[in-house]
Parts: sequence; structure tokens; C-alpha cells
Amino acid sequence: MIVHMLRFSFKETATEADREHVLAVMRRTASVESVTFSTVGQNLDDTDGFTHAYCVGIADLPSLRRYMHDPVHLAGDPEIMPHLARLAIGPDLSDDMTPTLAREILALHEEKVALYPEWAAELGPLLAARPAA
Repeated sequence: MIVHMLRFSFKETATEADREHVLAVMRRTASVESVTFSTVGQNLDDTDGFTHAYCVGIADLPSLRRYMHDPVHLAGDPEIMPHLARLAIGPDLSDDMTPTLAREILALHEEKVALYPEWAAELGPLLAARPAA
């Protein structure tokens, strides 16, 4: 099992309706066939300023690849990302002790970046954004 986590916070300009819509789209993505279990909601560890979290359990690498390229997932990201201020990917974890698993997951991410450069361009600033001091 591969457990994939996202922690995120909304832009200050995101309305309550925007936030509800984003969470609904995330729940739709988390319900695709390749996902074994999921949860979407509040982040209980507020030390990094992330208010919400997304977690999916995915059985194996072939399932992860299907998840990453699922049309529901691909359609949802453009509805989600414009409303986010910051996004942290991980920490991910797995009960699969294959020593190369992290590299294999990274290779799947790099494949998606190469196939969808516009997605990567929109994702990049969210990952780099930090809260004001």
C-alpha cells in the first residue's frame, strides 16, 4: 500500500463556496477506482500553517500510475489549484519495503510533469510559496 498525503492552505481570497467546491472535487478524485481508501478534511497539525489535508491509499505502483492519469484526477486539478495558497506533498509512506520504491514513485511524477507541463507550471509556485514572516 502506498499512502499519498497532501497538506494545503487556501488563498485568503477563496470564499467558503470556493473551499467547499475544492474539497468536493478532491473527494471526487479520491473516489476513483485506483484508490483503496481516502480522507479529505482538516489538517490537525497546524505547525506549518497548512489548514487542510488530503490522503489516499493506493495498492501498488500500477494503481498509482492509473490514479495519476485518471481523467477525473486530471480534470480536478485545474479546479483546485487556483484556490490554493500553499501545498506540501507528503510525507508519503508505504508498507512495501522495496528499496527503489521512492525512486519509482518519483519517476511516475516526472513522467506526469513531462506529459502535462502546464499542470507542472501551475503546481510549482504552490510548492515554492511560503507564509509571510
